[in-house]
Amino acid sequence: MQNYRARKISLAAMFIAIGVILSPFTFFPVGPSLANPTQHAINVLSGILLGPLWGAFIALAIGLIRISLHVGTIFAVPGGIPGAIVIGILYHYVFKKHFRYKSAIAVAFSEPIGTVLIGATIGVYIIAPTLIGKPFALLVFYLGWLASSLIGATIGYSILRYLSHIGYDRKKIIGED
Repeated sequence: MQNYRARKISLAAMFIAIGVILSPFTFFPVGPSLANPTQHAINVLSGILLGPLWGAFIALAIGLIRISLHVGTIFAVPGGIPGAIVIGILYHYVFKKHFRYKSAIAVAFSEPIGTVLIGATIGVYIIAPTLIGKPFALLVFYLGWLASSLIGATIGYSILRYLSHIGYDRKKIIGED
């Protein structure tokens, strides 16, 4: 059990480090926010390998560090956390029993549900309510974050497929839970 926890903590630290290190090279502006496909790829990996709470923690940590390094805005928090939670919930409570990496595509490409529908809505209506009256504000967030989310989900899914191809599954990576 102790080895299992240590593996989860190590993997979470690695995901946070990768997300922070790559963020200055992978972000692009979407209105007042800075979209980051790397965050969405990490959401896919952390949601499936570690679960929704770990995924949310990792997204929060990456978002807060990105904000402090000025390669992210306050929108990094609602842009990352909901996607990781949706992925984690879908995998751990729906697909886990019958999971094969072939079904990972359904889980990976559910990331935009959390990021776009939930995160962008929170971003516009709660974080920046002054954007509500501006025409197309929500549409700009939806389209920009959708592009970022789809790129990241594709990268995350590709990494999962590669891991599967070389013989690594969830059990080998973090141990059985």
